[in-house]
Amino acid sequence: MEVTSFRTHGLGDQTYLLTHEGKGVLVDPQRDIDRFLNAVAQHDVDLRFVLETHLHNDYVSGGEQAALRSGAELVLPAAAAAAYRHTPAFHLEEIGSGGLTIRPLHTPGHTPEHTSYLVFIEGEPVALFSGGSLLVASAGRPDLLGPERARSLARLQHLSVRRLAALPPAVALYPTHGEGSFCTVAGVGRLTSTVGEELKTNPLLALADAEEFADRLLAEPMPIPAFYRHVGPANILGVPPMPLVRVREVDEPVAGTHVVDIRPRRTQALGMLPGSYGIELDDDFGSWAGWLLPYAEPITLVAEPGQDVAEAVTQLARIGIDTVQGVVRDLGPHAGQTYELAGLDDFVERLTQPDAQVLDVRMPEEREQTRLEGAVERFLPDLFAGGVPGELDQARPVLVACASGRRAAIAAGFLAREGYRPIALTGAGVPEVAAALGKPERA
Repeated sequence: MEVTSFRTHGLGDQTYLLTHEGKGVLVDPQRDIDRFLNAVAQHDVDLRFVLETHLHNDYVSGGEQAALRSGAELVLPAAAAAAYRHTPAFHLEEIGSGGLTIRPLHTPGHTPEHTSYLVFIEGEPVALFSGGSLLVASAGRPDLLGPERARSLARLQHLSVRRLAALPPAVALYPTHGEGSFCTVAGVGRLTSTVGEELKTNPLLALADAEEFADRLLAEPMPIPAFYRHVGPANILGVPPMPLVRVREVDEPVAGTHVVDIRPRRTQALGMLPGSYGIELDDDFGSWAGWLLPYAEPITLVAEPGQDVAEAVTQLARIGIDTVQGVVRDLGPHAGQTYELAGLDDFVERLTQPDAQVLDVRMPEEREQTRLEGAVERFLPDLFAGGVPGELDQARPVLVACASGRRAAIAAGFLAREGYRPIALTGAGVPEVAAALGKPERA
C-alpha cells in the first residue's frame, strides 16, 4: 500500500491517493482534479473509488468530476443526500472486494453527515481517512453550520473521535484538515499520524466528559470565512468542471468589475489603480479574496508582467469563483493609490511619535496573546465589511500591523483606497513590536 498526499497550503487541506496492487482510491479531491488524475496515470492504477468524507465548506469538491472522468465509483456519506449520482456510505458496510476493502464509519460532529473511511488490506485495518473528525492533535470544529447546532455537534464529535481512537493503534491517520485550515479547532503540527500516537498526544482525547469536550471546542471559536456559506450548498448541488485557466489581457479594468491587485506588496505600495484592492498573490490568495470581496462578483486582476495569473484563477476556482474577466499587466501612469511599508525598527520609531495611531488587524484570539496599548483593533475581514473605524483620523498616518505583514499590507491597500495614509509593518508582527517596546508578550 502507498498513500500519496496532495497538500493545498492556502486552505490547510490534504487530498489523498491510496494505491494497492494496481487499484486506487482518491479521498476528498478539490476542484482542480488534473493534478490528482495525472498522479493516477503516473502510478498506472485503476481508480476504483472516489471518497468524500463530508460536504466541504472550505472548498468546492472535485469528487463528482473526478469520478466521471475516471470511471471510478463516487462514494458520499448517505446523509449528505447530494443532488448528483453517487453510492451512499452508511455505517460499517464493506465497500470493494478482494485485497482492498473500505469500511465507512459514521462520525458526525464536524458536520452531521460526516463519515470516515477505514481501509483494510488483506483483511487488516491499515489506514483511516478521518476528514474533519479526528485530526492531528486536534479535531474538526463543530460550529460551521451555526451556533444553534454547535453544541449538539460538539457532543457528537466527542463520541466520534473516541470511536476512532478505539481502532488499533497502528492504523495510520490521514485527516483532510490540517495546519492553516479554518475547519480545525486548534492549530496542528504534523499532517498525518497514527491512532496510537493520537491516543498519547491529542489533548482532546483526554477529555472523557462530553460537556467538557464541547466547552473546549466552543471556548474560543475562530472566525468563519465568509465564502464558506456559499461553498457548502454548492457541494450539495454539484458544480461544473474546472474551467480552462485562460485570462484575456486588457488595457484597463473591465467595466463593472472589482479590481484586485495581486502584485508583490512592495510594488503595490508604489501605486495601485484607484479603487482597487491589494491582495498579494500567495498560497492563501484565493481564501482572502473569497473572504474579503463580494462573493463571485466579476473581477479584473492587476498583475506584473510574467506573474502567474493562472495560479490566482485556480485558487479562486477552488472556492467556486469563476468570474475573472481579464488581467491588466501595464498600469501606465494611472497608478495613484499608494501606501508605505516599514520594517520593525522604522515602525517602532514611528510608533513613538506624538501623532501615532495604530490599527491591529489580527484575529481576536491573537490579540488575547499580545496587545499594543492604544491600538484600534479590527480583524481584517471586519475592516472590509464594516469600513474604516471612526477612531482613526484621516489627517494622520495610520500604522497597520498583524502577525507577519501579510494582512497588514492588505489592510493598508484598503485604507489607501478610502483616502487614508497607511504605513504597513512588513516582515514582523505585533509580538515583535511589543518586545521591542519592552512590553510583556501576553496581554
